[in-house]
Amino acid sequence: MTNDAPDDTVTSDSDADRAAVAAAVERARHATTRLTALGRTGRASLLDDLADALDARRDDIVEAADAETALGPTRLTGELARTSYQFRFFAAVLREGSYLEATIDHAGPTPMGPRPDLRRMLVPVGPVAVYAASNFPLAFSVPGGDTVSALAAGNGVVVKVHPAHPRTSELVGGVIAQLAGDAVTLVHGFGAGRALVQEPGIRAASFTGSIRGGRALADLAATRADPIPFFGELGSVNPVLVTPAAAEGRGVEIAAGLAASVTLGGGQFCTKPGVVLLPAGGAGDALVEHLRAELARVAPKQALTHSMADAYAAGVAERAADPRAIPLLAGTAEPGWTTPALIEVPVGGLGGVLGEECFGPLTVVARYEDDAEAEQLIAELPGSLTGTLLLGRDAGSADADEGVPRARQALRSRSGRLVYNGYPTGVAVSWAQHHGGDWPSTNSQFTSVGAGAIRRFLKPVAWQDAPQGELPPELRDGDAGVPRRVDGVLR
Repeated sequence: MTNDAPDDTVTSDSDADRAAVAAAVERARHATTRLTALGRTGRASLLDDLADALDARRDDIVEAADAETALGPTRLTGELARTSYQFRFFAAVLREGSYLEATIDHAGPTPMGPRPDLRRMLVPVGPVAVYAASNFPLAFSVPGGDTVSALAAGNGVVVKVHPAHPRTSELVGGVIAQLAGDAVTLVHGFGAGRALVQEPGIRAASFTGSIRGGRALADLAATRADPIPFFGELGSVNPVLVTPAAAEGRGVEIAAGLAASVTLGGGQFCTKPGVVLLPAGGAGDALVEHLRAELARVAPKQALTHSMADAYAAGVAERAADPRAIPLLAGTAEPGWTTPALIEVPVGGLGGVLGEECFGPLTVVARYEDDAEAEQLIAELPGSLTGTLLLGRDAGSADADEGVPRARQALRSRSGRLVYNGYPTGVAVSWAQHHGGDWPSTNSQFTSVGAGAIRRFLKPVAWQDAPQGELPPELRDGDAGVPRRVDGVLR
C-alpha cells in the first residue's frame, strides 16, 4: 500500500520532535497502566463507548474527512461505520477471552521428574506506535484497526498522524480523548515519525504505507539498543488468476467485476487487483477487450494527494515503457486526478516493475498458454495480501472447474487470503480474517484486520509456583470466565 511519498523516511528529527514524542510516549505509558487495571470487561465497555461517540459525531467527521480527501460522503460514511464496528468487535473479543491463550499446568509428576505449577497467558506489551495510512482516514488511521487492537490489548497508543488528513485526525483524536483521556496521543511530522519508533518507551510499532517508508522505519526499530517488533503492511499486487473455463463461460461478467474492483476508491486500496492472469486465445482476447471498455468508461477520480497522482502517472509511464508491455489504456488525467490504465503483457514474464504494485487504478494483464506458464508467472510475483481465483463453475459443485492446478497451488503459496469467484477489495472484520502475507505485503505473519490483530500487541508471561493473589484473574483457580487449557485439556 503506497503511502504519500516520502512521508516517514526522511528529514532528521529535531530536539522539538524528540521532546514532543517523549512526552507523548510518557502519557501512553501511564495510559497502559490504567488500561491494564481496567481489565478485559472494563476495556470492553470503553471500546463500546468510543464506538458510540464516533457514531454520534458522524456528520462532523465525514465532513472533515471529505474536505481533506475528496473520498465522498458515501464512502466515508461507510468507512466510519466500519471503524465504529471495529471498536465493538474488539469489545466482543475481550469479553470472549480466548485471545489470552490462558494455560495452566498444575504441579505433578512427569517422565522427567516433578513439574512445578506453571501458568501462562498473554499480557500487554506496553506503549504502541501506530503510523496512520493515507488512503483510509478513519479505518486505518487514528481510530483504525491498529489503534483499537492495541487499546484492546491494554496498551496506550501514540499515533503518527498522516499529513493527508490532519484535521480529521485531530477531530477524531479529540472524540477519543473525551472518554479515554491520554490513551491515544497524536504526533505530527516526519521528524516525529522517525523519533517515535526510536523512543525507548515504545514497545511495538505498526505501519501501513510504502515499502520504502516501512523499510526505513523497520530498520530503525531493529537497530535500537533494545529492538522492538515492527509490523508493516507495505506493497501488494494481489494477483487474479482466471481459468480457461472462466474466461470462456463468463468473460463479460468477469470484466465488469474486475473493472469495479480495480477502480474502487480510485484504485487506492491495498487489495486492488494489480495483475490479472488470463489464458491466451480468443476467450482471453475478448475478456481483455471487455475489460478495456469497462475501464475506459470510468470517470477521472481525484487522488488523495497531488503527490499520489504524480506517482501514479509516473508508475503508469514506467510500466508502459517496458519493452514487454502493450499499453491498452493510457491513464492520463489532469494534475491531481487519475484515470484507469490497462497494460497487457503477451510474452516475456512479469519480473521487474510489471509485477510491482502501482498505487492507483492500473492493472496489468498477463497471458498464459498453459498451466506451467501460469505457474511460472505467479512464481515471478512478490508475496501479496490476496490471491484471487476466478473459476468457470462453483468451486463446490460436482463439476467444479479444476483447470490450471499447478498455478492454483502457486497462488496459494504467495497469498495471505485466497478469494474464490469474488474480488479482493473488501476486507471483512471477523474472527477468521487474515490481512497479511509474504514480503513485501507484510513483514510478519500477523494480521492487521480481525481478531488476530490483537496478538501483535501482547507478549507471553509464565508464572511458576505463584500464590493465587499474584496471578491475573484469568489464571486463578476456579471459574475464570475465559477458555483455558488446563493440564493439556481445552476447557
